[in-house]
Amino acid sequence: MKIDLHTHLLPKSWPDWATEYGYGDGRFVRAEPGEDDGKPCIRLMRGDTMFRRVWPNCYDADAVLPDMDRFGIDLQVVSTVPVMFGYWAKPGDGLEIARFLNNDLAEVVRARPERFAALGTLPMQDATLAARELERCIKDLGMPGVQIGSHLEPNTFVGRAHDLNLQAPELAEFWSAAEELGAAVFVHPWEMKGQDQMGEYWLPWLVGMPAETCRAVCCMIFGGIFEKHPKLRVCFAHAGGTFTGTIGRIEHGFNTRPDLVAKDNPINPRQYLKNGERPARFFVDSATHEPKALRDVIDLFGAERVALGSDYPFPLGEHEPGRMIDEMNLDTPTKQCLFEGSACEFLGLTGAHPAIAATINAS
Repeated sequence: MKIDLHTHLLPKSWPDWATEYGYGDGRFVRAEPGEDDGKPCIRLMRGDTMFRRVWPNCYDADAVLPDMDRFGIDLQVVSTVPVMFGYWAKPGDGLEIARFLNNDLAEVVRARPERFAALGTLPMQDATLAARELERCIKDLGMPGVQIGSHLEPNTFVGRAHDLNLQAPELAEFWSAAEELGAAVFVHPWEMKGQDQMGEYWLPWLVGMPAETCRAVCCMIFGGIFEKHPKLRVCFAHAGGTFTGTIGRIEHGFNTRPDLVAKDNPINPRQYLKNGERPARFFVDSATHEPKALRDVIDLFGAERVALGSDYPFPLGEHEPGRMIDEMNLDTPTKQCLFEGSACEFLGLTGAHPAIAATINAS
């Protein structure tokens, strides 16, 4: 079967939270239904500014199914669009928004459990609330895990004037809960550092996003998160971003300036990648857009740690999910890992899952 680990889905509508809460008009995202060239769409508005226009295949599961059938995707793992995270908001409001989004995704899965699984979202600005909502996602909503951002921006409501990277002590309670609950954690880049200085040529998405993912990988390695929580299952979007292309430089920095790089974790970052028959310590998706790049990723991580991820339905996503892998002349065990095995291990799915059971029965 083919599992697409990295896809996004919004609700069909949601409250105008800026009006409801009385703040954040330029930050909370509002849905403005409309048409473009006679086709239905939703305009994602931040105040009076349109952030993005999305089509039904981004907010209506019925519109997604024909694409899944056309591409041969058996199961989509859906998560919210990162612009909805709201890590800057008041913690209680962030929790309310996360619950709304998670309940909506849970309904999508309940309606079609053989075609969709979901990753929840959390109010990461408050680790206690995040851990509580994570437990609800796992135990009450039946989700295999959550999607989180590559960092947290400043939040004046909790008295924090600086970014938090993923190794920050403030997030320790969340990581402990994720390990204890056996939750899969998918890390997605967002709010790219320096994006105000990259205004032209779509550079925040072309340059900033891959760097953001590398930032998250390095912070988790150098901060010792995988050592403190050895049972964590973490997957980084976009094939790990620039980490895979700059591991040589990263390792060289670790060796030459351990006083700066290795101060919190003495383990060489390359040890977290494939070593002989042992695959990497964490997962990545396959979104490289280039066969050579994907082969390099497979070599670095091991096929057991690379899962099909298309970033459907956005322009920078793979327009025909799985086609590049199909055309790469990979051996059968490698393709099985990329299309199914790695995602199942990351998500903790078994043959009892409706999508997997349906595929087994069909064969």
